[in-house]
Amino acid sequence: MNISHLRYVVCIAEMGSINKAAEELHVAQPNLSRVIKEMETDLGIRFFRRSSRGMRLTADGESFVNQARNILGQIDELENRYKSMGGKKQCFSISVPRASYISDAFAVFSRSLDNMEADIFYHESNNTLQTVKDVLEGSYNLGIIRYDASYDKYFKQVLEKKGLSYELVSEFCPVLVMREDSALAGRDVICYSDLTHFIQIAPADSYVPPLFLSSEKEKEYPAVSRHIYVSERGIQFDLLTQNPETFMWASPLPERVVKNLHLVQRECIDSRLQYRDMLIHPADYQLTILDKRFITDLTSSRRNCIK
Repeated sequence: MNISHLRYVVCIAEMGSINKAAEELHVAQPNLSRVIKEMETDLGIRFFRRSSRGMRLTADGESFVNQARNILGQIDELENRYKSMGGKKQCFSISVPRASYISDAFAVFSRSLDNMEADIFYHESNNTLQTVKDVLEGSYNLGIIRYDASYDKYFKQVLEKKGLSYELVSEFCPVLVMREDSALAGRDVICYSDLTHFIQIAPADSYVPPLFLSSEKEKEYPAVSRHIYVSERGIQFDLLTQNPETFMWASPLPERVVKNLHLVQRECIDSRLQYRDMLIHPADYQLTILDKRFITDLTSSRRNCIK
């Protein structure tokens, strides 16, 4: 449940009709009906009952709408307070997977802010479904989720069910990253069997649906007996640059990062994995000027890194 959902219930109560509310909110009627049904299921109450006069609130619905109006009134008051200050301050927020081409785009984006008054929030996480939840609850306006392309249908169904819009950012095969003087880097061709005696650096909070977990781990960590699980991307790079026995699977890195850290990125001929990064936001969310600037820089960085 998010702020938009509160507005949906209040609008239906005021209009007395889902069709009229859909027109007022500029939301498709089937989507509005679905959201209301999901809210009723989650909360265990009924908001409305149908009558000859249209949609009428139940006792539970009336109590809910009264509280929702109070909450929305406070939100409107907060918005008006900042708008009365001149409307100069803007906000940009996004939750993303750990990926150097995305952070590179964010760094470029930050230079475009100039003297603009803005609050900027950038959060890295490999927990895909947590990012979906954060965007739904309004913790972040935008999100980028990463998943194995073979589960594309599953994730798109989840996003559509939750009322989220999605757009493909990139599709890539993960590469192996290691120190330039690593024994792995000296091989003409790298196979899964070559990784056996090295140490794999892996994210500590990666997530795919539990149904797929065992098969996913088997595909992603073949024949490697030693792993270091790390949550912070900075520490991952510290390990790579200081320990020649380590390697990491990653999305293709910007050449600037590879050169500055004295790393190399190589393909593994046995790997058949393919991942997708998908930009998500609520279907009724209007992209801001800052959102559009970031997306432009993201597209440019992706083109430079992922061929």
